[in-house]
Amino acid sequence: MSAASRVALVTGANKGIGFAIARELCRQFSGDVVLTARDEARGRAAVQQLQAEGLSPRFHLLDIDDLQSIRALRDFLRKEYGGLDVLVNNAGIAFKTNDPTPFHIQAEVTMKTNFFGTRDVCTELLPLMKPQADDPTPLHIQAEVTLKTNFFGTRDICTELLPLVKPQGRVVNVSSVMGFVTLKQCSPELQQKFTSEAITEEELGMLMDKFVEDVKNGVHKKEGWPDMKLVTYGISKMGITILSRIHARKLSEQRRDDKILLNACCPGWVRTDMGGADAIKAQKMEQRRLSA
Repeated sequence: MSAASRVALVTGANKGIGFAIARELCRQFSGDVVLTARDEARGRAAVQQLQAEGLSPRFHLLDIDDLQSIRALRDFLRKEYGGLDVLVNNAGIAFKTNDPTPFHIQAEVTMKTNFFGTRDVCTELLPLMKPQADDPTPLHIQAEVTLKTNFFGTRDICTELLPLVKPQGRVVNVSSVMGFVTLKQCSPELQQKFTSEAITEEELGMLMDKFVEDVKNGVHKKEGWPDMKLVTYGISKMGITILSRIHARKLSEQRRDDKILLNACCPGWVRTDMGGADAIKAQKMEQRRLSA
């Protein structure tokens, strides 16, 4: 186990934006910074460059196209740090505009790395994320309070205000990537229910209620709910994403001519009271991104 209790990880950090992020984290983050790259020689060269600047990053090999590579990193983080405090998914590729590679191959290779690789990193590493502090609130109370605000409160707002939205109006529900990760950690039976194209708002509400009751009764793991940190937050945001899909479907069926657009969005980890000081993105930067 490392002497440092906290750890930040940057993927694709041997050059470019990832390297710059790793450098800033080395300067400001109170813990270890792990720089990853798919090419070991280039990754270690990047570490040496930062060491020459008086910084102390660690290196770990990571190819986000390789699930075994991701899981090896996961096991390293679990063994060395007992989890993960900061994750920066930077790794990605891009073909040059004049690249002769056939377009269908460009599409396949780019999506394999940039989308599916990043998705796999999130699936394997987000369950390791540590809370900022261990909250002593009993899990059943966390579940009840979190779902009451994040899911049922948002649902009630939509119920009352969606009928007021004017033609060509826009509705944005702020969800989280944790919702996606939480869904992946649910049992296959629950995943099938949540991803059904025919799921209704009433059925979704009943599933959210069931989660709270299962936690109260101490059977949520047995019933197929995830055993992970921040599970109550993840379930609530998963509910928001699915609720958004249901409402978008209703608007398309009932008010098609009004051309109302309803989406759920997943902003990055932002430095706010809830996000904490270790979050990577500044509030103003994320506001600009979401309003673009």
